[in-house]
Amino acid sequence: MRKVLSLLVAVSLVLAASFAFAQPMKEWKGWRGSGGWGMGTQYQRMYNPATVETISGTVELVHRITPMKGMSYGVHLQLKTEKETISVHLGPGWYIERLDTKIEKGDKIEVKGSRVTMMDKPAIIAAEVKKGDNVLVLRDSAGIPAWSGWRR
Repeated sequence: MRKVLSLLVAVSLVLAASFAFAQPMKEWKGWRGSGGWGMGTQYQRMYNPATVETISGTVELVHRITPMKGMSYGVHLQLKTEKETISVHLGPGWYIERLDTKIEKGDKIEVKGSRVTMMDKPAIIAAEVKKGDNVLVLRDSAGIPAWSGWRR
């Protein structure tokens, strides 16, 4: 009897494990890798610490974009400053959308980041965003993304 019971428990554990790992891969897509936002990618190499500047203005638009082919979507702003309206790239949606501080249309913010050219237009890849007393630190001074975690 004890052998039968042990065998039933073992079979149950194997079946439970197989069902747990048999989920369709599309459900896990957001958690596999960085979605093209990792270190060493073409997009990350665009960040240049030598072109870092600080701008401030009012958020006119917050939306999702895919900056380059093969990447997962990112969160993007249109920021109206005294001089221009410029695109600001915050980071991957899977990271930005989980932060406590939310950036919304109409917010007055200050952005520190690298000025780059994307699709023949000026843009800022953000390193820090200040909204009121809150500061979102998205990259360090070398441009390494906060979402890269231990993979630096």
